[in-house]
Amino acid sequence: MKATIGKKEETNVQGKTAVAVGIVFSLVFTGLIWWAGQYLDRSNFLPKQGPFWYFWKLPDPTFWTHATAWGFYGLHQLALWGLIFYAQTKVKKYSASLHRVNIIALGVNALFIILHFIQTHLWYDGLAQDVSVQSSQYSVIVLLIWVLLMENRRRGLFIGKKLPITQQITSFARKYHGYYFAWATVYTFWFHPMESTPGHLVGFLYMFFLLLQGSLFFTRIHANKYWTFVQEITVLFHGTLVAIVQGNNLWPMFFFGFAGIFVITQMHGLNLSKWTKWLILAAYIIAATAVYSWRGWGKLYELVSIPLIEYLGVAVLALLFGIGLRLFGDRPRKVTPIPQN
Repeated sequence: MKATIGKKEETNVQGKTAVAVGIVFSLVFTGLIWWAGQYLDRSNFLPKQGPFWYFWKLPDPTFWTHATAWGFYGLHQLALWGLIFYAQTKVKKYSASLHRVNIIALGVNALFIILHFIQTHLWYDGLAQDVSVQSSQYSVIVLLIWVLLMENRRRGLFIGKKLPITQQITSFARKYHGYYFAWATVYTFWFHPMESTPGHLVGFLYMFFLLLQGSLFFTRIHANKYWTFVQEITVLFHGTLVAIVQGNNLWPMFFFGFAGIFVITQMHGLNLSKWTKWLILAAYIIAATAVYSWRGWGKLYELVSIPLIEYLGVAVLALLFGIGLRLFGDRPRKVTPIPQN
């Protein structure tokens, strides 16, 4: 019995160690991007040309700037999809320890992170040269909405209350989420060059966390509610910082919007006491009152803009999954239950 407990503790430590090492790697590499930014030449970049203009792209791209960005993106994407498919068909069971495929996935992501750094400094351009900035933004928005849908049965959507989404839809979302999350993350990762602006730095740190999380499929740490919460809440800091840097005075919408989702939904899955939840709610109300008494009460709609989009998005996504399952069905297959911890 003691030997079994010791083994379990050892394997639990292995998953936590992987996350800790991954976080350190992410922070160090983000620091490297910041330091190396001084060597990037942006002197001939075109000025802003409209509200959705993306500044950080070459004015005169070449064959190799296109080929390296899309080529490395394609290899990265196919590698992760292949590893996910292998894990779903061969591994299947959750474990406290890392599977061999997790170690391979961690190595693959580390390799392409390094390749992206080299690619930026040799050819610079990312996918942004050929696709719209909205495509990158919307891919992550759908990812966040998908998480809300999957977590509905565990923590609810509105102050712990669950939306009536069927088990079939939830199981479908969990079964296939890895493929979409891998696409949204890798696509956004290769969309941007590894620039050193505050928005890019926080954005890449966020992508590193998502790539780390995506490497740990079928491990208990992958489903750990505190670690998954880190993935969700990081967008609050990224969105707010980008808005501040852009100087469009929209930072309160991003800060209070994502903070509102935390108050309404996310904090109810963290085993917080009632008093802690009331204190968090009070802090949110006080902060919002202070900001909008200065900003103007006519802009209070900003508090609900992002939550409204995401909650409506959950309903739409669930409806689309439901329609798809009704029309095309899904191959019957036992879905491995995700451990709750």
